[in-house]
Amino acid sequence: MDVSVVIPAKNEEENVAPVIKAIVAALSNKVSFEIVYVDDGSDDNTYAELQRLMSQGIEQIYPVKHRFSVGQSTAIHTGVKMSRGQLIVTLDADGQNDPADIPKLLEQAMLQPLGSDFCIAGYRKNRKDTSWKRFQSKIANKVRSTLLHDGTPDTGCGLKVFPKTTFMKLPYFNHMHRFLPALVRRLGGKIVVVEVNHLDRQHGVSKYNMLGRLGVGLIDMFGVMWLQRRVKIAEVVSVDQDH
Repeated sequence: MDVSVVIPAKNEEENVAPVIKAIVAALSNKVSFEIVYVDDGSDDNTYAELQRLMSQGIEQIYPVKHRFSVGQSTAIHTGVKMSRGQLIVTLDADGQNDPADIPKLLEQAMLQPLGSDFCIAGYRKNRKDTSWKRFQSKIANKVRSTLLHDGTPDTGCGLKVFPKTTFMKLPYFNHMHRFLPALVRRLGGKIVVVEVNHLDRQHGVSKYNMLGRLGVGLIDMFGVMWLQRRVKIAEVVSVDQDH
């Protein structure tokens, strides 16, 4: 398996089919891939929709269901752990990330040295959000980039590509998905930013608000800063081949 597309979702039944069909259209005949769709304790028909699509012959779907909701970061962590691909693609389940952009990010991933740590991060330059939400994100991204120096203008974009081996080196904590570029940089990894589309949400409503983001964001940001200051990266210059 070359690529595992990991999608964390909660109560997205109307978006399941269009998102999965768009991924299949974008990646078929290009790479060997699976879609690890993690239903994070939905109380609607999200999981039933996955089963329906599988019965229709979409064999790339690998459905996973949490008994109860544990949050987006844990859902991503579950999906990556259970994935079989060497490269991980993450995207949001709400249909606002454009699967047609995935090949563009994978092209950048293929340019990275074999065995290196990296994160190809999507940048929603032209966001399809309200002016108030764009203002929130602009302030949050400015504060985060100033404090963490994570090399990306839009860490909140769900569309990212990174090696599975890189992700499994990262410290796990709730809300870690908001800080993936900073955590990869902490390993000495490279961050590559790629402009991507941002689509209008067609179904459902956002699960997040400003107070929710702010409350956890500040606490976690200081935690990531603490981690950054306590890492030491060894540079190996000699290896005894006899051992």
